[in-house]
Amino acid sequence: MNMTWRWYGENNDNITLDHIRQIPGVMGIVWSLHDKVAGEVWEMERIQEVADQITSKGFSTAVVESVNVHDDIKIGLPSRDQYIDIYIDTIRKLAKVGVKVICYNFMPVFDWTRTELYKELPDGSNALFYEKAAITDDPRQMVDRILEGAGKFTMPGWEPERLARLDELFAAYADVTEDKLFGNLKYFLERIIPVCEEVDIKMAIHPDDPAWPIFGLPRIVRSRETIQRILDAVNSPYNGLTFCTGSLGSNPENDLPAMIREFHNRIHFAHIRNVKVFENGDFIEVSHRGKDGSVDVPEVVRAYYENGYQGYVRPDHGRHLWGEEKNCRPGYGLYDRALGVMYLLGVWDSLAQGKGVK
Repeated sequence: MNMTWRWYGENNDNITLDHIRQIPGVMGIVWSLHDKVAGEVWEMERIQEVADQITSKGFSTAVVESVNVHDDIKIGLPSRDQYIDIYIDTIRKLAKVGVKVICYNFMPVFDWTRTELYKELPDGSNALFYEKAAITDDPRQMVDRILEGAGKFTMPGWEPERLARLDELFAAYADVTEDKLFGNLKYFLERIIPVCEEVDIKMAIHPDDPAWPIFGLPRIVRSRETIQRILDAVNSPYNGLTFCTGSLGSNPENDLPAMIREFHNRIHFAHIRNVKVFENGDFIEVSHRGKDGSVDVPEVVRAYYENGYQGYVRPDHGRHLWGEEKNCRPGYGLYDRALGVMYLLGVWDSLAQGKGVK
């Protein structure tokens, strides 16, 4: 298991690479060019600049999250081929700086959905929260709340310029059914996977967050069956998963350890976080400790360990602790994610020593 940390770049993250160096066990940085919108060309000079920043501190550059997929590809418009060509160009460039995995998603309009960014927990910390009843037919109120809560920070998937065209986007997706969206993903993968095989970069699709359709938009990466369908569509080891326990764990019907055991050969990147799911369908992100939420995190780590997982993992969203929400990107503070690293490595080390963990 290769422990990594998501970093948003110089002048775009309150956490520095020097901070991250002090967290035991973190070997790589999960990075991107976060000022680039979907479909934009990634210049080699910019890629090299960020890669050099990362390697200068002794970190690996092996995982990029995300190279966002343009809406025309998801919708299946005739213009999609030009955007796929740009995507392929980016894949080839990233291979030159040691990238081995690209995490991406295929969610229409919204990358992830929450109704509150700073919901207070009983211990006084606060975290990202999803209130099912607050998801109405009109998403504008939610969009405004997310953008306001983000403050000065960029939010991947919530770019203000793109969301200013919200009505236009919904109209464009009006005829996109689940089958059509899947077909458009298959078309995309059939174009890019041969290039990935050539340059040795694995694609790792991120599950839908939450794991069900919202606002009438289709979702196709939400369960064992939908994941199997995607892996079978282009049956190559380079067509794989980012297995996110928070996204898939939002639906209690998903047996996460069983899914890891089944798909472990195609899981190239693991997001491990914990969510507490309530009976009414609401959920909130909590600490990584298994007993604090609905995700059996020790059993998740055990499933990876017993299958010899050697891929990349990162602690996903954490709570905001000790007032840090005033200065950090929602879900991406320093303290709780650092605690998460140590918890995950502690479980792994206990398994390695043959003691087991529960």
